Amino acid sequence: MKNLFARFAKDESGATAIEYGLIAGLISIALVTVLGTTSTSLNGVFTKIQTALGNVK
Repeated sequence: MKNLFARFAKDESGATAIEYGLIAGLISIALVTVLGTTSTSLNGVFTKIQTALGNVK
């Protein structure tokens, strides 16, 4: 039984998958944040363009 616990403690095969999952999660959070900020700015630009085109006749 002691050998079983020792082997389990030394096994790192699942740690890599967890690390990749955490990295993917952090990248996803960063993308959502950046895209949210960018979409607000982009919406303002398109509103200005729409207003300018609406005033031209």
